Amino acid sequence: MADPELVDVVVVGLGVGGEEVAGRLAEAGLSVVGVERDLVGGECPYWGCVPSKMMIRAANAIAEARRVDGLAGSAEVRPDWSPVARRIREEATDTWDDTVAVQRFTGKGGRFVRGTARLDGPGRVRVGERVFQARHGIVLGTGTRPSVPPVDGLADTPYWTNRQAIEVEELPESLLVLGGGAIGLELAQVFARFGVRVTVVEALDRVLAVEEPEASEVAAAALRADGVEIHTGVRAERVSHDGQGFTLRGAGGAEFTADRLLVVTGRRAHLDELGLDTVGVDAGRRYLAVDDRLHVTDGIWAVGDVTGEGAFTHVAMYQAGIVVADVLDHARRADAGADPSGTASAAGGAAGSEAGGSTRAVPRADYRALPRVTFTDPEVGAVGLTEHQARERGVNVQVGLARLPSSARGWIHKAGNEGFVKLVADADEGVLIGATSVGPAGGEVLSALVVAVHAAVPLARLRQMIYAYPTFHRAIEDALRDMS
Repeated sequence: MADPELVDVVVVGLGVGGEEVAGRLAEAGLSVVGVERDLVGGECPYWGCVPSKMMIRAANAIAEARRVDGLAGSAEVRPDWSPVARRIREEATDTWDDTVAVQRFTGKGGRFVRGTARLDGPGRVRVGERVFQARHGIVLGTGTRPSVPPVDGLADTPYWTNRQAIEVEELPESLLVLGGGAIGLELAQVFARFGVRVTVVEALDRVLAVEEPEASEVAAAALRADGVEIHTGVRAERVSHDGQGFTLRGAGGAEFTADRLLVVTGRRAHLDELGLDTVGVDAGRRYLAVDDRLHVTDGIWAVGDVTGEGAFTHVAMYQAGIVVADVLDHARRADAGADPSGTASAAGGAAGSEAGGSTRAVPRADYRALPRVTFTDPEVGAVGLTEHQARERGVNVQVGLARLPSSARGWIHKAGNEGFVKLVADADEGVLIGATSVGPAGGEVLSALVVAVHAAVPLARLRQMIYAYPTFHRAIEDALRDMS
């Protein structure tokens, strides 16, 4: 067995957050080893955000063309999946090759290692037969993988996850989608607009169950208008595949068939693979517990989906900035005391950070105004607490709602104008604590609401603002008026 190799930092998992941390620390002059067993960049650029939004952009173009009737004459639409598949393959993923991403990291001064990494005691990471000793710390950015429910027979079938759905070259005639969350609805609508017969099966009583009930209603209506069948309150009990197609049987005798089955019922971190027991961390949790500087334990940070703070690229990037600042702060203090043994990381991180005054410059994670967008048509943007969550916390809730079709811009937009703005306020404090923006530009309108929640802008000040006319975001003013 080779002797441990001394480096400054080891980053395990180079998804969006891990790659950002590793690259920025390398640019800062630290010796950084980045380890990735799959593709550098992670889920987002290859099987998530980027290619799925290319699919959505194409599907929305089809929908807009169909809206010409009644607005500007008539149009005939013939969907063709081949340019979409080609764009994903050639423009987004380089046919699922991460050469460019690896070079991007090594070009910043980092050292790349392909393989599966495990912790091997304080400050140590093992990759195959190689062992690295990190002077300043270890950053875990190992992400999540699809969580497949224990449905009888499912594991023995060739079901799809989001990866197969993104990589598909030829569309099936029919598709079953198990799971009515954001990913399930986005992909269901895309495939339906390209002519696939789509059925969504959701165990809960509504789709997009984490969002406001009004958002669930608008999203469900929009998908049904695209021909998608939606069945809620159906718990899958058995799945079978006869070599040609799938049959899904639900509780109560419901039965659904299709050529393909897409399973999108959530994601989970696989902590048991990381060797966490060697550093005294419980691997039995669903996610890694972290503090507001992303410390897991002394000398170990985590970033991205593995922290359970929202499976979003923007969260991973936000957390990466905090981790970079904290690791650099720790490195400065450790180097001032020159620890050549390579064991500084065992006493660094959370415990050691309190010693130096420079830690005051390290930002703390704050998720009160975490934005999220479901890129269906209409888009569903949300920030902060829903009305139900606020009431559960005992907040004196005040709610305002404005329907988009009743706004000037919504009336002008006409076809495809479904949506609303809903505001949730703490009446005692006089500030917004949550908001939802649903509409053709729901995710973009959300930005103003994120600022309002994040900065705790008083409701009185929001009411005194000037809202450009005629814009979709002017519905915020209407919702404020409804709140009074």
